[in-house]
Amino acid sequence: MGYRMSWPEIRQNDDYRGRWVALDDCTYDSRTGQPSSGSVVDADEDLVVLCNRMREKNSRHCAILFCDEEHEEEEILRRRN
Repeated sequence: MGYRMSWPEIRQNDDYRGRWVALDDCTYDSRTGQPSSGSVVDADEDLVVLCNRMREKNSRHCAILFCDEEHEEEEILRRRN
């Protein structure tokens, strides 16, 4: 891990779908405030396990997001249109 990806790329990747993903060096969407890309540093199905590993690695400035098939914001935007 440790390579930069956009959030849509992460969501399409079977390695991350259904898991919590820790991102470092994020860029954020100015409209939503959500990370739009970042370097994947770790991922796990269990949020507590992931957070403990991040703490052990002293990686306390990561954004941690759940990677599902459809992002809530996209669903909200689709409903509005």
